[in-house]
Amino acid sequence: MKHDISEHIRYIGTDDKTLDLFEGQYIVPEGVSYNSYLIIDERIAILDTIDIRCTEEWLANLECELRGRKPDYIIVSHMEPDHAASLHTLVERYPEITIVGNSKTFAMIEQFFEALPACSRLTVKDGDTLSLGSHTLQFITAPMVHWPEVMTTYEQSEKVLFSADAFGKFGALDCYDGDWDCEARRYYFNIVGKYGAQVQMLLKKVAPLDIRTIAPLHGPILRDNLCRYIDKYDTWSSYRPESEGVFIACASIYGNTAKAARALAEILEAKGAKKVAFADLTRDDMAEAVEDAFRYDRLVVAASTYDGGIFTPMEQFLAQLAHKNFQKRRVAIVENGTWAPAAGRLMRELLEAMKEVEICEGTATIRSAFRPCDRFALEALADELLA
Repeated sequence: MKHDISEHIRYIGTDDKTLDLFEGQYIVPEGVSYNSYLIIDERIAILDTIDIRCTEEWLANLECELRGRKPDYIIVSHMEPDHAASLHTLVERYPEITIVGNSKTFAMIEQFFEALPACSRLTVKDGDTLSLGSHTLQFITAPMVHWPEVMTTYEQSEKVLFSADAFGKFGALDCYDGDWDCEARRYYFNIVGKYGAQVQMLLKKVAPLDIRTIAPLHGPILRDNLCRYIDKYDTWSSYRPESEGVFIACASIYGNTAKAARALAEILEAKGAKKVAFADLTRDDMAEAVEDAFRYDRLVVAASTYDGGIFTPMEQFLAQLAHKNFQKRRVAIVENGTWAPAAGRLMRELLEAMKEVEICEGTATIRSAFRPCDRFALEALADELLA
């Protein structure tokens, strides 16, 4: 399946459906795409290389589109190895090519490639342009989206924004079924989500541009109803809830805390909660749990006490939320403990350190097994959470 943008802007990336963990931590059951683009004009520019796992396939795609010509430029948008690891091979094959990047790009190149073959380098700054003939590239720096050297590129004649990791999505392109939101949301909050302020800055920079296509480094090329995708990014990067609803994150050792959490879910639904989502942190994908915590406007954390602290999966979940700048939500706490319940107090302390998190005053405490009388505390907690 071809994913070309136009006659002159060609897709030369690859799908990787053998990868099990993206960045060594995020499961990708439908793989991932490594996107790379080629602009063919009087001068030829490649926009990013790809992960070394697929270098040979990428080179074959490149040479097929070059049809005997040689590339003049390689634009390096992002130095992360899933996008830049094939740079050494490219420069070896085309030693007359010019690497285009900003000052931070070239500092990282020295760190990643100790013996990169000598070639020309062009250092660009925010707003600089590069003419290829009828196509002109405008460089827009995007520091900390999500590395400091990141820059996006706007092609002025065909009005394409090459957005680097912004607007990216998990999943191979030949698995894409048109459902962008779910895996794009999981990608955003786990990969880019910490840097909401920097994403907001990038959105303001590109707002004056007439953008007709967004070409990210992962996931599908976006062509229609671009306002919808930009609005999603505006919501996500400003940490506003996307949907009304309650997400219950549960970490249960023997199932008793889970029984209480599921009983709370039933109570919330009976009291009119628009949506109740549930995750078992001991088994479910942690990245999806982080995604749902940011998606909904209310969160319940339910955990057992363990070694005088918080049961480990919940501790990890809360650490992830803190790392990703979780904020602007209402949160309720359910704890369990047999002889010295401590999880509730400790979870509250972690949540209090987060920005604009409103914590329900009450805590529902389960002592060992969940019993019918515990429903009274859950009813009261549900009322406070939904108020």
